[in-house]
Amino acid sequence: MASRFSFLGPFRSILCFCFIALILVTLSRIGLGLWQIERVSAVDGWSHLLLQGLRVDLATLCWLWGVAALGTAIFSGDHAIGRGWKLILRIWLTLGLWLILFLEVSSPSFIQEYGIRPNRLYIEYLIYPKEVLSMLWGGRKLEMILGFLISGASLVGGWKLSGYLLRDLIYSRWYWRPVIALTVIVITLLGARSSLGHRPLNPALVAFADDPLVNSLVVNSAYSLFFAINQMGNEANAAKIYGRMDEQTIIDTIRRESGRDPSGFPLASAPSVSFNPASYQGKPKNLVIILQESLGARFVGNLGGLPLTPNIDALSKEGWSFENLYATGTRSVRGIEAITTGFTPTPARSVVKLGKSQEGFFSIAELLKSHGYETQFIYGGESHFDNMKSFFLGNGFSNIVDGDDYDNPSFVASWGVSDEDLLRRADQEFKQFHKEGKPFFSLVFSSSNHEPFEFPDDKVELYEQPKQTVNNAVKYADYAVGEFFKLAKQSDYWKDTLFLVVADHDSRVGGASLVPISRFRIPGIILGDGVEPKKDLRVVSQIDMAPTLLSMIGISDSYPMLGQDLTRVSDDWPGRALMQYDKNMAYMRGDDVVVLQPEREATGFKYDFDTETLSVKPQSDEMKQAALSWALWGSMAYQQGLYRSASQEERLAFKPAEDAAKLLLALENEEDNRATSQASEMLLR
Repeated sequence: MASRFSFLGPFRSILCFCFIALILVTLSRIGLGLWQIERVSAVDGWSHLLLQGLRVDLATLCWLWGVAALGTAIFSGDHAIGRGWKLILRIWLTLGLWLILFLEVSSPSFIQEYGIRPNRLYIEYLIYPKEVLSMLWGGRKLEMILGFLISGASLVGGWKLSGYLLRDLIYSRWYWRPVIALTVIVITLLGARSSLGHRPLNPALVAFADDPLVNSLVVNSAYSLFFAINQMGNEANAAKIYGRMDEQTIIDTIRRESGRDPSGFPLASAPSVSFNPASYQGKPKNLVIILQESLGARFVGNLGGLPLTPNIDALSKEGWSFENLYATGTRSVRGIEAITTGFTPTPARSVVKLGKSQEGFFSIAELLKSHGYETQFIYGGESHFDNMKSFFLGNGFSNIVDGDDYDNPSFVASWGVSDEDLLRRADQEFKQFHKEGKPFFSLVFSSSNHEPFEFPDDKVELYEQPKQTVNNAVKYADYAVGEFFKLAKQSDYWKDTLFLVVADHDSRVGGASLVPISRFRIPGIILGDGVEPKKDLRVVSQIDMAPTLLSMIGISDSYPMLGQDLTRVSDDWPGRALMQYDKNMAYMRGDDVVVLQPEREATGFKYDFDTETLSVKPQSDEMKQAALSWALWGSMAYQQGLYRSASQEERLAFKPAEDAAKLLLALENEEDNRATSQASEMLLR
């Protein structure tokens, strides 16, 4: 081969590696397409997949080795600089080929987990090697071994092949070097842009279907990953993704959408802050949120899912059960963000991980701490994971219990102690707070229902074999919840405490829709002494949980959350939910849906709750404006530091609203007393 293509000189190694990489990614795309043949065929996607895929692959190779080709044109030669450049080129070619091959080999596992090709999540987890490696080794041993073997083979093979191709080279004369370099620059730029239009090639340009997985198969995994990394610098600004809107229009729209009186937002410096009177006026109650890992509605019996949750099913009959509650995202930190801060989802990472929100960012822990509550986070693993510890300590949580704080736990898995150990410790903490007469708020975050799905033996009758499956892990997590509530109902703190059992997100969210809405549906149950059992059929979002809980425990205050206090919304309210799926966002109002996509027009749909499918339906400009306003508000609030509590000086602006609320409650109590007196008089007669 070396002699046959000697006329190509030092470029033959780059061209040969490009050819090999092109063959590899094409075969991988065909293989993935055959694996998902039903979804590819459903959108008649094979021709687009292969032709546009080739276009993306060529652009990828220009990005990967274009600069290497330019360096070769300039530096190659039979001299010291040339020999140094030859070593650099061998390393570049070998690592580049390894990267392309490794990402393609790991793509099926990533697609199984997240429903699309590798994106930014692929690298975000790399900063937690202990948890990730233990998870992979526990649940994906074969894939790990295969990845190591292929990595070794590609590195050794690439190094040897590059050495062979870079022997006995014929170099161009010096006066041809500028011409060759200019040619390389032109080819690289045209190939990398792959377009003469205003915008260069990007995933949106080659997307053609409503199925995000099929769209992601068009690009190769290396392009998908590095495009996502490049976008991370801009992701906090949703306007760069979905389009711009006047800031005041955004503010006016989200205020109206919140269901509050527009006059109740007096602060321009904190435009979402309003005063919110509590529906419960007794002695403020304690609050416990049990956040269940990866518990989608499809695993919950009372929501029409598999018969895996007898304890949660029973609890749903004892409390306020939400039948159409939707998560805001697909990761734990997104659920934590929504449940503890009421913040709306964005295409950026959760605020739990972003720099500007590590202190001074509103959370219900901060609010309850100002009311004299002990504020606590209880977790079975390492609380630094996903930056939780830093975010919590900077925003109102005073006390953190994590994996190092358990004495002789009964079972320790890859992600920490078992849910039983976690919830037994929670019960002990609550008893101690009650004994000391301290009101408390505690966020309890489970982890047993997480790959590799490790839990104690002989606790539940397995749903299936082998043991370590998501269905069996759900049964165990449900068992642990049931055991906790047996303890809680016998405790002294029960009568003074409100509980929310809610999921952070579903497991392995994916589907053939731009946003797979059914996979965002999760359980949510509010329980406690005095909570009347009922089923709530309205569409609600995780962002509605915190305002509702504050109202039910008796905390009246000003805060920036825009979710609804569901105790004050009529039963015929159609509801709304916000769902972020990678770069797409869905805004659902009743069964009407608008989906926002990067650099594309908003698309209207109708959602069928029975079949769990979306069908195209034109939506009004008002719906599209509302969707875009919700999408832009989060980025705007984060960037400008708007999502915070009111300062002491600013709180004066809410005095009229507080006085009016107190007067209204007094009048209501007076009417109640009058009615009671009249009833007594009637009984005496």
